[in-house]
Amino acid sequence: MSYNFDDTAKRLIVATNISTCAFTAADEAMRQLEQAGFTELKLSDEWFVERGNGYFLNIYDSTVFAFKIGREFDRGMLRVAAAHTDHPCMYIKPNPEMSTKGYGKINVEVYGGPILNTWLDRPLSVAGRVALKSDNCFKPIVKIIDIKKPIFTIPNLAIHMNREVNKGVELNRQNDMAPLATIFEEEMNKDNFFMEYLAKHLQVELEDILDFELYVYNTDKGERVGMNEEFISAPRLDNITSVVACVQGIIKSSREDGINVIALYDNEEIGSRTKQGADSNLFGFVMEKLYNALGYDREDYIQALLEGFLLSIDVAHALHPNKAEKSDPTNTNMMNDGIVIKRASSQTYVTDCETIAMLEMICQNNGIPYQKYACRSDGTTGSTLGTIANKYIPMRAVDVGVPILAMHSSRELMGVKDQAYMEKLVQAYFEA
Repeated sequence: MSYNFDDTAKRLIVATNISTCAFTAADEAMRQLEQAGFTELKLSDEWFVERGNGYFLNIYDSTVFAFKIGREFDRGMLRVAAAHTDHPCMYIKPNPEMSTKGYGKINVEVYGGPILNTWLDRPLSVAGRVALKSDNCFKPIVKIIDIKKPIFTIPNLAIHMNREVNKGVELNRQNDMAPLATIFEEEMNKDNFFMEYLAKHLQVELEDILDFELYVYNTDKGERVGMNEEFISAPRLDNITSVVACVQGIIKSSREDGINVIALYDNEEIGSRTKQGADSNLFGFVMEKLYNALGYDREDYIQALLEGFLLSIDVAHALHPNKAEKSDPTNTNMMNDGIVIKRASSQTYVTDCETIAMLEMICQNNGIPYQKYACRSDGTTGSTLGTIANKYIPMRAVDVGVPILAMHSSRELMGVKDQAYMEKLVQAYFEA
């Protein structure tokens, strides 16, 4: 099997630059699906679907489901690939303006589990959505926005003012993480300087802005690094790597006798406990509705779940060159050596030996390199949406991902080849 590593690297870097929050990540995924011929369905409408076609759903602006129905589908296998659209970052609070001695700052809270010190001294911007007044109180005008240019930064304290800084500093989430936005000038409104900026960006009146969900993101652009450009360094590799692989996999796949599904969920980084997260009945509602639209009843849908398969895709830990002792002694995962199959006896990963065997055969049949991950026995594992989603969809499942370094940093690192391997895996999984 041949790979075009340059093309997949370029595609991923472009996606990380565009996907600055869950809303823009979802928007970009839907744009690509629509461009590939998928038709949008509305969650609350009656559905009329046809075999041989692809469809997608915009679910509360930050979660995307898409499915491709085989031309000859008649109770064939249901195959699902899932990933998440959000990433650890800062979230802007209501009444966000703060001032200190002539400086204008922004009041934020931490979203998920970022490595806080990696956010210092970075060029930062804002993306998310804003709700505006409308004529119908149950249908406000909602706009997805991305300021795109760096308007914030969080300055470090000079070493001269903290000589112990290189021994380690614990950052206070309230005091130390407030982004600097401006120096006040006489004509500026100190009470509403950010909201006025936001209104101007949206070209609306300040009083028309009712509320917002806005995330601070790192505006650094992704790029290839290394003496042979063998690495990708970029913000938001967790988990845009998997989003891109899911979208590419379903677009390129062709299977006539089954249904392929991608589920790109929001809010994985904070536990998935939302209406648009994996810890909800969302998947079941959507899939049962699809099966009903195809002329099947609930018994058929339940049978499809029990015979189906879930591929949960999220990044994995690579062996660290300066901290090799942090990896398991016999299960070390190198960048550019292939996708990683994750397992844990605690079931923080949903994998079991049967599903691993199934995935291994797909990899072997298609020449896709793979590795296996296990955490050190005296360490703790991460978790993915796989185990959470599996509570509601009790199908066979496996957790996989590309190995990366600096996970949850504002800028992460991965191998160029691994993205190509992951995209090929999703396509091969949908076509096996």
